[in-house]
Amino acid sequence: SLELEAGQTVALVGHTGSGKTTIANLISRFYDPTGGAVKIDGHNLKDVSLSSLRHQISVVLQDTFIFSGTIFDNIRFGRPDATDGEVMKAAKAVGAHVFIEKLPNGYETEVEERGNILSVGERQLLSFARALLADPRILILDEATASIDTETEVKIQAALKTLLKGRTAIIIAHRLSTIRKSDKIFVLDHGNILEQGNHDQLMDLKGEY
Repeated sequence: SLELEAGQTVALVGHTGSGKTTIANLISRFYDPTGGAVKIDGHNLKDVSLSSLRHQISVVLQDTFIFSGTIFDNIRFGRPDATDGEVMKAAKAVGAHVFIEKLPNGYETEVEERGNILSVGERQLLSFARALLADPRILILDEATASIDTETEVKIQAALKTLLKGRTAIIIAHRLSTIRKSDKIFVLDHGNILEQGNHDQLMDLKGEY
């Protein structure tokens, strides 16, 4: 069992198959638990409508999906009624505006599915802008910083700071730089919680972490 407080950033770490993504999938209700319950603000997710739940959650994955259409369309995906100004504001907040402005037609640039004209880091910044614009209460980052180089990571870390502010966040990552600032870190192994605490507490333990 584990508990996250509202507004906390919690990291899940552990080897492949330890249960990190399973927890993220249970919170998103991609499937239901076979035992126990997943609750948000005391409400069992089985009693909540899927559309209500998913309006509260944004998920950013390692492999960002870019849809065919303009940059505007891609950022606006989670909130279709957003104005151009709101889209730009979200892009500026996560540091995506600079590279978008350099594209042939800026925000009106057409990108193909998978976003071939964009680098991995640029696609990730777009996904952060998309998540920020959707303004979720709960943010799930599943290896969202795994594929980027160290130069891009500086931009991504700055973007993350903006994105995490005032939200409950679950971060699944292997990069120490991504998880060390988390309020709490859970060390998982085959579906069990081996250790929990912040970075300094877990380092003092000299255990699995």
